Amino acid sequence: MRVFLQQDETASVFSKQLLDIGNNKVAVDTSTGFITLPTDFCQITDSKEELIQRVFPDIAQKFNNHHWLDERAILTAKNKDVEDLNAPIQNFLPEQLVSFKSVDTVMNLDDEVYYPTEFLNSLELSGLPPHNLQLKIGSVVITLCNGTRLAVKKLRNNVIEATIIKGKYKGEDVLISRIPMISTDLPFDFKRLQLPVRLAFAMTINKSQG
Repeated sequence: MRVFLQQDETASVFSKQLLDIGNNKVAVDTSTGFITLPTDFCQITDSKEELIQRVFPDIAQKFNNHHWLDERAILTAKNKDVEDLNAPIQNFLPEQLVSFKSVDTVMNLDDEVYYPTEFLNSLELSGLPPHNLQLKIGSVVITLCNGTRLAVKKLRNNVIEATIIKGKYKGEDVLISRIPMISTDLPFDFKRLQLPVRLAFAMTINKSQG
């Protein structure tokens, strides 16, 4: 589904339609259990590939236009869908792909026997960046600490330079370095030293609300 909200006079109509669906005010087909969306509610795409082309057309030529980038994103319900969308979109960028691999450790030395490094590297946890963070110049990322969206400007060994593309400090350049992050979602204390960002061409609805 693709919708338009920014600087759109019909945004209030869309908002009401969305609330009506959430409040069960739209008729349900008793035979299927489905609802019929209003004809002006959205544009339907048949595949993820078509969705990407509709939301990010000609991104290889337009990725340096931060105003163009800041007014578009794909929202999904699940993290798995975010992952399936972000990597293909980033692949359209012409720059070289750079990998940043985290340093993962357990806080308690006694746990090292039970949780080897290979296992720690494989963990994909909400609120933490991936072990193998792959970025290109021009990639859109979101910081995990405050939800700021940025466009990557330069990639260095342990630091990335990025431009804020949304919010009060839009247009400012910042340096982001690796920081230690500790997960509280596991039965053991786990620390990941990594750049605190994730790709954000696509993001979950919950994350976008920040």
